[in-house]
Amino acid sequence: MESVKLKKSGAPSAALRSAADEEDDEGQRASNPRQNRSRSPAELRRRRVRRHASSVSSSLDRQRHRAAAPLQLCDRQWVRQDLRRGSVHVHDRLTVRSLPPRLVLCTADCTAAEIAQRLSGKPGSVLRLAAKTDVNGNCDGDRLRLLLLEKEHRFRYDIYTEPQDEDSVKRSAGSDVESSSDLSSGARLSRHRDSLSDDMTLGTDASALEGLDTYGSSSDELELDCPVTDGAEASPAGDWDSGPALYVQLHGEAARRLGPEERPLQIQNDFLFKLGFKDPWRVQEEGMNTELGSLLRFYAGKPHSIESSERIQLSGTYNVRKGKLQLPVNRWSRRQVILCGTCLMVSSVKASHTGKMHILPLIGGKVEEVKKHSHCLAFSSAGPQSQTYYISFDSFTEHLRWHRQAAKVVSQRISSVDLSCCSLEKLPPNLLYSQDLTHLNLKHNFLPADQTLLQLQRFSRLRSLNLSHNQLGSFPLSICSISTLTEVNLSCNHLTSVHPDVGNMSNLQTLVLDGNLLSALPAELGRLQRLAYLGLSFNEFTQVPPVLERLPAVERLCMAGNKVCVLTLQAFRLLTLKHVDLRLNQISSVLPDEPEFLRHVTQLDLRDNHLTELDASVFPRLEVLHCQRNRICRLRLRGCTLKALYASSNELQELDVSPAAASLTYLDISRNCMKALPDWLSDSKKLEVLDVSHNHITELPPWLLCSGGLRKILAGHNQLKRLPERVERPAVEVLDIQHNHLSELPCNLFLKSESLRCLNASANKLENLPASSLSEESSSVLQELYLTNNHLTDRCVPQLTGHTHLRILHMAYNHLQTFPASKMAKLEELEELDLSGNRLKAVPTTIMNCRRMHTLAAHSNCIEVFPEVLQLLEMKCVDVSCNELSEITLPDSLPPKLQELDLTGNLRLNLDHKTLEQLNNIRCFRIDPPPSSFSANEGAGGPAVWSHGFTEASGVKNKLCVAALSVNSFCGSREALYGVFDGDRNVEVPYLLQCTMNDILAEELHRTKSEEDYMTNTFLVMQRKLGTAGQKLGGSAALCHIRHDPTDPAGCFTLTAANVGKSQAVLCRDGKALPLSLLHNISIQEEYDRVRQHKAIITEDNKVNGVTDSTRIMGYSFLYPAVLPRPYVTTLPLTPRDEFFILGSRGLFEVLDPSEAVEAIRKVPDALAAAKKLCTLAQSYGCTDSLCAVVVQLNVAEDCCCCCCAASAEPSSGNTHAPPSPGPGLFPASSAAVPPSSCSEISSEVSASEMSSEVGSTASSDEPPLLLQEAQLHLHPQSHPNPRLPCCSLHLAPNSGSSFQRQLSSATFSSALSDNGLDSEDEEPIAGVFSNGSRVEVEADVHCLLPLPPPPPPCTPETPEKLPEEAGNLAGADAWSKTLGRRRGNGSVAPQEQSHNLIEVATEAPSKKPGGYFTAPAQPDPDDQFIIPPELEEEVKEIMKQHQQDQQKPAKSERPADYYDTPL
Repeated sequence: MESVKLKKSGAPSAALRSAADEEDDEGQRASNPRQNRSRSPAELRRRRVRRHASSVSSSLDRQRHRAAAPLQLCDRQWVRQDLRRGSVHVHDRLTVRSLPPRLVLCTADCTAAEIAQRLSGKPGSVLRLAAKTDVNGNCDGDRLRLLLLEKEHRFRYDIYTEPQDEDSVKRSAGSDVESSSDLSSGARLSRHRDSLSDDMTLGTDASALEGLDTYGSSSDELELDCPVTDGAEASPAGDWDSGPALYVQLHGEAARRLGPEERPLQIQNDFLFKLGFKDPWRVQEEGMNTELGSLLRFYAGKPHSIESSERIQLSGTYNVRKGKLQLPVNRWSRRQVILCGTCLMVSSVKASHTGKMHILPLIGGKVEEVKKHSHCLAFSSAGPQSQTYYISFDSFTEHLRWHRQAAKVVSQRISSVDLSCCSLEKLPPNLLYSQDLTHLNLKHNFLPADQTLLQLQRFSRLRSLNLSHNQLGSFPLSICSISTLTEVNLSCNHLTSVHPDVGNMSNLQTLVLDGNLLSALPAELGRLQRLAYLGLSFNEFTQVPPVLERLPAVERLCMAGNKVCVLTLQAFRLLTLKHVDLRLNQISSVLPDEPEFLRHVTQLDLRDNHLTELDASVFPRLEVLHCQRNRICRLRLRGCTLKALYASSNELQELDVSPAAASLTYLDISRNCMKALPDWLSDSKKLEVLDVSHNHITELPPWLLCSGGLRKILAGHNQLKRLPERVERPAVEVLDIQHNHLSELPCNLFLKSESLRCLNASANKLENLPASSLSEESSSVLQELYLTNNHLTDRCVPQLTGHTHLRILHMAYNHLQTFPASKMAKLEELEELDLSGNRLKAVPTTIMNCRRMHTLAAHSNCIEVFPEVLQLLEMKCVDVSCNELSEITLPDSLPPKLQELDLTGNLRLNLDHKTLEQLNNIRCFRIDPPPSSFSANEGAGGPAVWSHGFTEASGVKNKLCVAALSVNSFCGSREALYGVFDGDRNVEVPYLLQCTMNDILAEELHRTKSEEDYMTNTFLVMQRKLGTAGQKLGGSAALCHIRHDPTDPAGCFTLTAANVGKSQAVLCRDGKALPLSLLHNISIQEEYDRVRQHKAIITEDNKVNGVTDSTRIMGYSFLYPAVLPRPYVTTLPLTPRDEFFILGSRGLFEVLDPSEAVEAIRKVPDALAAAKKLCTLAQSYGCTDSLCAVVVQLNVAEDCCCCCCAASAEPSSGNTHAPPSPGPGLFPASSAAVPPSSCSEISSEVSASEMSSEVGSTASSDEPPLLLQEAQLHLHPQSHPNPRLPCCSLHLAPNSGSSFQRQLSSATFSSALSDNGLDSEDEEPIAGVFSNGSRVEVEADVHCLLPLPPPPPPCTPETPEKLPEEAGNLAGADAWSKTLGRRRGNGSVAPQEQSHNLIEVATEAPSKKPGGYFTAPAQPDPDDQFIIPPELEEEVKEIMKQHQQDQQKPAKSERPADYYDTPL
């Protein structure tokens, strides 16, 4: 086995040797042109064949690289024997070789030096480093003692030899199983190492690429390894630098060299514990997974990253010529060429080892292609004494690579070099030749504060130096002697003090010390008289440093995120600060000072503190004040120079500004407790923006709509009953008065508001609209009008015709019955129209006049005729779901920009095959899937326990960044799973979560039993499954899992909800909203402390490192450990008081309060219509992002759980009942009772893969059609065979040992991101499901169907007194199904139709399409009704003919009370 693996690994080596031989031959050809011309065509042909073979082997190796061999069973058993054991995957440092990672089985006490030493020997598949038992025989360890990391235990580890076969004993020391003496003892499994978090803080600028060198470069890239000092544990620099070493890489970022005494397995375990795993045994299992490499990866040597290596330097041996090409004196010669920093270095091969080089500065120079010579570039320097070098490269890839990199250098206006995220441990030696360097960026590396930085003194012109996010540990003393520096950034380096020699940098103007451990500043800092900016944010200061009094040039003080509790304003007396940033401190009180000493402060930022009262009047010249997110009840200011006030999210009741703020331009006092606007506000003539939303204001002042300067008024979410009647040509452009109690608008609002462009009056009580003009000519410039959720009727439609420039009109959920065609014809500039939730029967045909129309939403109406909007060329989105459409008429060609068409909820819709083929080209085409709603009590004839509906809507950029997950029958017939995923601005992460998370949850259910653990582990494993996409991208996620414990017959259904990010879930219980989610951000003290512990920077918009404002979210793994994927989990039992629950994306709950969302849809009986309503309301209330809403209606009865348990329990030997199934199907009886686990074999497969075809659809399978509600399925036991039941050749006999099953597939006709119901290429298609493009076509098994005889009596014998009661219950269930089964999408109830039986449904389902269900034929012929095997065609015809004759006979009334049909 070993020899085979060695042969496979030898292919890359052969490829490299052939490439090297080719380079040598090409070099000889270049140096000897005559020899090149004398070669025969056959020889050249052989070289091409050899070159092609080497490229093919390289491509095969590239594909083989990902296929890492999993651990063998014996290796896994060895690891699982002891909790202290584990496995790490060590990758080869040369990614070009594409070798799979080397598996190392070791203990938590094995050091990096020993593992690196073993890996440097003979290569093998698995390297095992084992441990002996201690003197007490505790080899396996005590699991209870190791559950918590805080407990400390000492173990002793040895490496012993464990032969696996007879030959392993005879192997030498380089074999896979090594033997050695006792390693270092005293390792603690509970010890947390901060090497991943504190010693390695990664950035966002670059990521290490895992792929191969796509250019096939032959350049030699210089090694940059250097020793790392790690306190007392580090060995001498020379010894560690020369020997082998291990590197650790997080999230594809920079790679850090491990110290010789660091323990890789302990690092990996600590990483998984910090990620969120709690069980040490589970941490051990996760460590054996090769997919962990996207989060944490070990390398045997420093990895060669293409991106970082290019940014450091390029080097190689090429043909070089100096001077002009026309001169015959200059000849081509082979030279060593290096491009590093801002210079091009050329030397002979021999002189390159001695350092003798010709330096050509490239800043301001030129790099040009030489047309007369192939693969040749001309490098020229700038200045009057410029020089030119011509370099001929060996291949086009080399030529392209050098040209691209050199072009970046010569295009720079300043002499700058960016070496960030390059895993540097010392400066590149060739960088020192760039003597003219002025700007050097070295952030996100591993540079220590030792002699390495002394080389920076050679840059005599250096002005800007960035050393942030390194491993300095102490202030770099070597930079203090660089007198030319004007800007220094030393943030996030764990600095505890600043060296006094910092005063020697006399020209320093900017000093950034954020994210360190500083608590004081030296007095020598006062000598920096030119220092204008000092950054001290996120340190340990408890007061303003006194040394600032000696810095006259400092105008901006940033001390956010410190530990200031009391703000003493006397410390500002002698300061010249203008801008003071004290946000995110712990300030609870302010000690005032005399105003004359604080005249220099113009901007003050006190956001996110603990203030309850603020008197800012002591700052007489204050211009801008930020005090959001405090608990301020009273605020006092001086208005002499006040320009902007930001005081939202407080408890303001009184706002006193004296004298009046005549210069005030921006006022934000939203989300407070204000009951009226202050009187002094009328004197603020320059006020442009006024935000008073989310207060308790009952009336606006009369002057508000007469202001000549006010342009934006936000007064929504108040208690306004009327607006000021006086409107005198205001300058207001945006007026937001949503969520008030307005019954009318001022009659002259549109007549006098000549600048009004946007009006949002949604969620009021408006019954009519004011006139837009007094004549046919109108001066209205209104472009956006939002009137959703009012009481408007048809009388208001004529008032809209005067707004000829109207682009967006939302009139959803009003009382409109008609929209006159003549009125619609006048709105020619209309682009977006929303008329959903009304009583419209048709959309006027004059909508064709709106040539710019791109969005039409008219769902939840009574529309019977499909609108002709598909003839408009600009149309992008059409939503006519939940209507009464029966057919649609399409033009010859669809609009070229059409992206979305929603036809769900139209129960009578009949689409032929040609129409489906034409609509299938739309990116997102939604239609009702086959009816597959699960009913937990269907087997007992009861109502459905849950039904769902969901919808998705793209934002203003037509980019759908959300996804929904809905599995009605998950891992069996008594579970369900629903989810909402929001990627904010990316599409990749929501789609990956949608396709993968249900499979992960299904696996975790078998691994863990605790509700919190299995849901938490699902999110953590999903973080690994995101792979490289989760390194830089992220998204919110919310999951709700309904399950029933089969071991508890008396128990009820439980709901487990989990979320990360801003996706939320809310439950409606007794008509009130019960939140099931928690938003993790820095407003939670625990989360803030954790983020600060890991030295993350929180920007002014409260985002971690400026990326996300959620501290727990999927993806964004480069922000670890400040941002984690560990979810908030809650579990509660479902009761009859629970009506429904909602899952919504970020945009939904940003504009809709959970209680408002519950109240909005509580009276909507259909889940799909409810989800549609939520998204429509959110869009009208101001949401412009992608939206997703899932509504799951619950019908939990008192005896619901008992009924379903009885139906699925182990039956007695007398009879066998059919267990609940996710969809209708046939289950022939078997000879033995079928347990619930075996009955859900097919349904589990469907829930894990096939059910994902339902994901992304807005179709609702919430309420089964009448057929499925009236008909039930029973299995007949062997002891009660039916002699009249015929047996066909396809279905097995009742006494056979196996069964034949077929199920319908829930499909979505969507060509966007469609995977035909399969989550991966490894899954096999489900029997009976045919894929055709992006559609899913279902094969229906309809032969040998006959009405089944009455089922046998229940398990327990019933007395005659109970029979009438049972009949009454069945009649009640039947009545419920007759009413609810035909309910339309908009909530109305269709008239009851006659009952169908099986054969009628089988023959008429494709033509009549009951319940909106359409099964696309498997063949192109539209006349095909269903699929019948040819050998059974005659038999089926006879059965259908016999059944039609039986139907013509009068119905018999001798049927028992509990008789009902069997569904298809």
